[in-house]
Amino acid sequence: MQIPHIPVMLNEVKSVFEPIKDGYLIDCTLGYGGHTYTLLNEKSSLCVIGCDRDEEAVKFSAKRLEIFKDRVTIEHKNFSSIVDKYEHLPIRGILADVGVSSLQLDKNDRGFGFDSLSLDMRMDKAQILSAYEVVNRYPKNELERILRDYGELREYKKIAKLICDTREKNPIKNAKTLADLVGRRGHINGRSVSSATLVFQAIRIEVNRELEELEELLKSIQKSKIDECIVCVISFHSLEDRIVKQTFKNWSKSCICPSAALRCECGNNHALGQIITKKALEPTEAEIKVNPRSRSSKLRAFYIKRGVCGE
Repeated sequence: MQIPHIPVMLNEVKSVFEPIKDGYLIDCTLGYGGHTYTLLNEKSSLCVIGCDRDEEAVKFSAKRLEIFKDRVTIEHKNFSSIVDKYEHLPIRGILADVGVSSLQLDKNDRGFGFDSLSLDMRMDKAQILSAYEVVNRYPKNELERILRDYGELREYKKIAKLICDTREKNPIKNAKTLADLVGRRGHINGRSVSSATLVFQAIRIEVNRELEELEELLKSIQKSKIDECIVCVISFHSLEDRIVKQTFKNWSKSCICPSAALRCECGNNHALGQIITKKALEPTEAEIKVNPRSRSSKLRAFYIKRGVCGE
């Protein structure tokens, strides 16, 4: 079976989960199953619950992970709802490698890549909203919103107008046309990234509710009964990383009284656990050389131990 994907920051993931010897781990973004395969292969007493909203990923990984069939359960669903279903089990690890997967980028018919001849970008092809509807039917002010908030583009108004003016003449039918229209080259916001990269990011986030999904996953973990569990999140842009960083910071606080309070009145026992990674881990130069798609990834980890003192 040909494996067309290199799992991002695999060594760092293995290191973060090294203390886990048995119990269950939830892989919220199964993809091609790279992280799960390695963890199951190296930890003979570990069971994994794999989850992905992409049916193609689920089918691929089910076949790849067949040799671990007694220790792996695979779900076709959004990761925001997976914790609620399995919180009764001894969950010792939760992994979320968020954002678009190599499977989606590499498939020309999925509409994620610049040269794709479709304009789709749905991680779950059963959902109704696609990139085509966003690009061709969203009002100009809504396009401005997602380009500003999700693409962090300074020229969001100019780009939204360009898209609207173009679609008035003819619908924008594929990703290639959109990428050529907004520009594949150049330095944006002081970074060596093209307008197309940020426009595609913004549209993809809107189509798949990516930030809401991440926030709902983290909220479900916080509200759950899961304890003595390592949570590891790999993100690929600042919006996701900001959410994870702030959430982990809040989870580590024992006192949640307002900053203006003269003394603690909350009980000073609200910490969910402790931050493992004081700073986000980033891929090594060697990994980036082998897998350029890893270059923007950041890994943060948190150990849930309810009732511990915060920082």
